[in-house]
Amino acid sequence: MAKQVRVRFAPSPTGGLHIGGLRTALYNYLFARHQGGSFVLRIEDTDQARKVAGAEDYIRETLDWAGISPDESPWQGGDYGPYRQSERLDIYRQYAEQLVAAGHAYYAFDTPEELQAMRERLQAAKAAQQQYGIVTREQMTNSLTLSEAETRQRLQSGEPFVIRLKVPAGRTVVVEDVIRGHVEVATEQIDDKVLLKSDGYPTYHLANVVDDHLMQVTHVIRGEEWLPSAPLHVLLYQLLGWEDTMPVFAHLPLLLKPEGSGKLSKRDADKHGFPIFPLAWTDPRTGEEAAGFREQGYLPEAVVNFLALLGWNPGTDEELFDRQRLIELFDLQRINKSGVKFDIEKARWFNQQYLKNTPVTTLADWFTEQADRHGVTCAPDKAVAIAEALRERITLVPDLWQQGAFFLVAPDSYDEKVARKKWSTEVATVLQDFANRLNEELVQDGEATKQALWETAQTHGMGIGKVMPGLRLALTGSGGGPDLMTIIAILGAEETRQRIARAIERLS
Repeated sequence: MAKQVRVRFAPSPTGGLHIGGLRTALYNYLFARHQGGSFVLRIEDTDQARKVAGAEDYIRETLDWAGISPDESPWQGGDYGPYRQSERLDIYRQYAEQLVAAGHAYYAFDTPEELQAMRERLQAAKAAQQQYGIVTREQMTNSLTLSEAETRQRLQSGEPFVIRLKVPAGRTVVVEDVIRGHVEVATEQIDDKVLLKSDGYPTYHLANVVDDHLMQVTHVIRGEEWLPSAPLHVLLYQLLGWEDTMPVFAHLPLLLKPEGSGKLSKRDADKHGFPIFPLAWTDPRTGEEAAGFREQGYLPEAVVNFLALLGWNPGTDEELFDRQRLIELFDLQRINKSGVKFDIEKARWFNQQYLKNTPVTTLADWFTEQADRHGVTCAPDKAVAIAEALRERITLVPDLWQQGAFFLVAPDSYDEKVARKKWSTEVATVLQDFANRLNEELVQDGEATKQALWETAQTHGMGIGKVMPGLRLALTGSGGGPDLMTIIAILGAEETRQRIARAIERLS
């Protein structure tokens, strides 16, 4: 019987969650759901110096917003906890000591000065491998070069030490990656990584492998930046005797800058004017604020759809996928090897499509909320009419107010460029006569309203095309917007007459 699929997303609470991190979480979630397995969240907080207050709550809120909440986590619990690495320190020490006892690791007492001197010697000799490892460890202060008695004495005296992996010489480590394929690395290229730090905390490498094994993780789906560490992790599985339960590895392609070169960073996002975080994030250490997709008006469903296709090919011509369809189609074999450009315009397009398909009553509620924040009230039926008029035109949720505020607040200024080109005394005369014809019954019939405007323009020897831009300017203050007859129907006859009168007064 096949083992149940278990995947994990293991962020570090060192700041706001990068949009690439959300994609990693999403791919883990989709794979778990496709396979009928479990999606685990583990907080990797072993680097206490970089831990940031509020970051863990931010991660939780982000996943909830995106609709990819884990099955097991620090806040949800589960059978394989604790799910914070800072609460598992005794477990890591146990396995680090087990490696020492088996001759696969050793105690190292080197001071910072000794380590720096080693690096300088290797640099001066232009050594091929300038690291603490197979070649250099025999010249350093560790339990391999000290006698057993001296090692014991140093440990008992409380002298600071770390536990390093003793990488075996002359071996080849093989990594089989679902996305990258077959990779071989000679152990001479792997340094003797620190497994347990002098403060008792494990490094990422030990904690990661131990937790994945004990939590029975079957597939490790993570970012490409961890690919260089994969041979070390495979070696740890072998030395710990867990080779038979080693997970399947899948290293995801990088998210690239919009221009296509180099990894996407916050600086790149700032340069191009789009967010890099799913939700707005304020760094408590610096007070620096960063925009979020949620706050800019992206819908979580649109962001998920966009991210799913950043590096994964569904094998169909479809572009719009609901959650269930993504789960149905998701396959690790269809993830690309090469990095993928982060195209914010595509993200905006996805959001636009999802807004078009959002129930008009929901759009109306959002518009009403935005109006309330600006101190303006809007009747429910009017909000629905406004939302219907705008739904094909908006890209982000705030566009509802930005493009629809004029329905509730009459313009107090007019687009000068449009006014210079489209406004004239003749247009004002036609609009005055048109306003005199308006009544509430007429404006509720768009065709009848348009016919009245056409007849009025004809009376003055003008075509309707000469008058409509001026009418739009009078009603909205600008040269663009929804259908003009729809605007008049929503404003009503009295408000339309008042706006025409004001425009004539001000623009004349």
